[in-house]
Amino acid sequence: MKSASLSSKASSQRGIAVRDLGVMNYGEALALQRELRDARLASDVPDTLLLVEHPPVYTLGRRSEPSELLVDHEALKASGAQVYEIERGGKITFHGPGQLVGYPILDLRALALSVPRYVHLLEQTLINYLETLSLTAERRRGFPGVWVKGRKIGAVGVHVKQWVTMHGFALNLSTDLKAFEAIVACGISDAVVTSVTSELGDAPSMAHAKRDIARLFSGLIADEGTSKRPLVER
Repeated sequence: MKSASLSSKASSQRGIAVRDLGVMNYGEALALQRELRDARLASDVPDTLLLVEHPPVYTLGRRSEPSELLVDHEALKASGAQVYEIERGGKITFHGPGQLVGYPILDLRALALSVPRYVHLLEQTLINYLETLSLTAERRRGFPGVWVKGRKIGAVGVHVKQWVTMHGFALNLSTDLKAFEAIVACGISDAVVTSVTSELGDAPSMAHAKRDIARLFSGLIADEGTSKRPLVER
């Protein structure tokens, strides 16, 4: 299989291939996701977790409304940000420096996971990671993602084709939160966005966060298969 990626660090965590893409433009990462998704459909690659940090970019999910973008596309581009309309579920969000983004490419059918259960596990990964930083995070009914004291710190949005996943999660570590002022984040008009730095005054390095997130996510997926617990619907 030809690779659409630039050089990346690869490892394996409990049966999931983990690739650290460093900093990569959104368009390149999107092309790589689609390539790996198609390869996973053909059983040419194993389940894979891509970890990446993006230059400033706004992505509009399938449920985005024009009113949720508070400035026009040209103004965003003039600020140096890219804008993409994509196939994931959910609304509009921002990715940028200081934010850890994860794109799992998984065969849910092989893992015996429903889509709601998978989303639950993505959220649980972020909740468990934040707990290691002494931050108590929680879900908000009806709104995928993770919240700390009512402030959104992590986003979740996925796309599934023939049971193989794309897109995933984003966690604000030291993200410049001013970037969210240009949008109605995740379609919630009263949402306040936060970051680990905003909550604690500092944040772990991106490298350490990627390492810990990969370990926690891979562990949850592996434990799910071992325990064969009942599906939890959102």
